[in-house]
Amino acid sequence: MNLSIVIIGDEILLGRVTDTNSGLIARTFAAEGWTVKCVRTVGDNADDIRRAIELSMAESELTLTTGGLGPTRDDITKAVMLEIFGGEMIFDESVRANVENIFKDRKIRLNELTIGQANVPSSCRVIQNRLGTAPIMWFEKDGRVLAAMPGVPYETRGMLGEVAAAVRERFGSGGLILHREYTVTGISESALAERLAGFEDSLPAGVHLAYLPDPGEIVLRLDGDFTANPAGAEAFEGLCERLKEELGENLVSEGKMSPSALVIHSLRRHRYTIATAESCTGGNIAHLITANAGCSDVMLGGVVSYSNDVKMQALGVRRSSLEAYGAVSQAVAGEMAEGVRKLTGADCAVATTGIAGPGGGSEEKPVGTVWIAAATPDCTEVQCFHFGGDRQAVIDRASAQALMMLNSLL
Repeated sequence: MNLSIVIIGDEILLGRVTDTNSGLIARTFAAEGWTVKCVRTVGDNADDIRRAIELSMAESELTLTTGGLGPTRDDITKAVMLEIFGGEMIFDESVRANVENIFKDRKIRLNELTIGQANVPSSCRVIQNRLGTAPIMWFEKDGRVLAAMPGVPYETRGMLGEVAAAVRERFGSGGLILHREYTVTGISESALAERLAGFEDSLPAGVHLAYLPDPGEIVLRLDGDFTANPAGAEAFEGLCERLKEELGENLVSEGKMSPSALVIHSLRRHRYTIATAESCTGGNIAHLITANAGCSDVMLGGVVSYSNDVKMQALGVRRSSLEAYGAVSQAVAGEMAEGVRKLTGADCAVATTGIAGPGGGSEEKPVGTVWIAAATPDCTEVQCFHFGGDRQAVIDRASAQALMMLNSLL
């Protein structure tokens, strides 16, 4: 069965806020056997919202919307739903009670505008939003379902499980769709595609392989739709085993695992700790590591040594190295890594020094030049890379590469 997603909000359409809801919804319901038919993004315009919903419901049994449910005048989704599904606007006391409890817990005074969130179309069934003031509204028409959810990502994440449970109760399974994901490193996307060409050519109907590249890694997703042919699902595990054999040493994990999660896993296996010394990446590597819950058993700390003075004073980088080779050099990267190990007492370290751009490059050291050092108790490895793209792309790729270098040593 098909699922369509409608993301509502001027802030999304104008690029002021990045949409994370559609990806979360798609991943959640793909695992439930639903086929994502389309994702539409519209602003806070009644005609656009109505058109997007009507198109979505015409092509899919299930439509999920996020956004446009707030208490301000530009949040008009409720009014559009009333036009599409009929009924009248009524005051729901259960919603009011939910909102009052939320504000009481947060010790915030409840105002009349927020109380107005309890006004909902009589044509909907309310699913209480335990995390915010906008209730989730469940509509049905001509055998099709629409669930209108809040646009705040925290609320969408927290309430999506309850919506999925309601969908299962209404529809059962979306279909017999199997999938596996594999994290691959140490090979380019084009080289990997060339290696797997024969495997892809041999895949049966309804099974396909998708390449999902991220900095420093590629996630392969093998999908099989066996809704029309349940007996064919028995062969899926065999295809998974064949794919793993084809990947060989480049397969680092079954399932998606980020470079930082891979490093944390390796550090725990060795009972090692880590520290970071960053110049051009500006603390991004430390951020990637600490974004993993529970990383405090391996992550000791980090130094953002953007200036030469901090490189020398905090990390013990030698003045002679800076004068002879410059800050962006093999010698300085290695000394940064060793220095932060000594400073923090960490077993391992990564260090970066480079030119992220857009300015500051030279013929000898163009923009995108980054020296990366990875250190373990046994050795320190330093390599030079030349990354393309804008400043953020250089930072992202250098951060991922630093983590993958250390993981390779471990």
